[in-house]
Amino acid sequence: MLETQRERVPLDDDGELDTALAFLAFARACVLKKVDGLTEEQLRRRLVVSDTTLLGLVQHLTDAERYWFGYTLAGDPRWADVDFEMVVAPERKPEDVIAGYRAAIAESDAHLRAAAGPEALSAQPVGDEPRTLRWVLAHVTSETVRHAGHADILRELIDGVTGR
Repeated sequence: MLETQRERVPLDDDGELDTALAFLAFARACVLKKVDGLTEEQLRRRLVVSDTTLLGLVQHLTDAERYWFGYTLAGDPRWADVDFEMVVAPERKPEDVIAGYRAAIAESDAHLRAAAGPEALSAQPVGDEPRTLRWVLAHVTSETVRHAGHADILRELIDGVTGR
């Protein structure tokens, strides 16, 4: 089967933060690409034993962006209690879930630009102590990449579309 959504990985290598941000942007774009062009039924289709769906992954990653960059890094109390839920309420429109992810990404990017570099400490502790922006960025990137892989598999099961 030919890969129909394949893109090159970022080649940014101008510095630690530049490279890390490029790979996070790439992972986010991969997730958004996986939901592009699908019907509501396809986005909500459950193809595995867990409650994971493409739309649920987007909702979960929205919460991750808001919690880790909004609350943990920047200290915004609005995102202290997100639930990371994978089940999307039936009344939530897919376009609203996807728009929420895009908005969370924009907010996260603003927090990342406002930080004083990779050594900047988080406003909220992780465990017993603050973590650096470097750590928070690596954590969110790994979470996004992991779920982009899940999205790859779900999309292929739905309509055969493959590629990163």
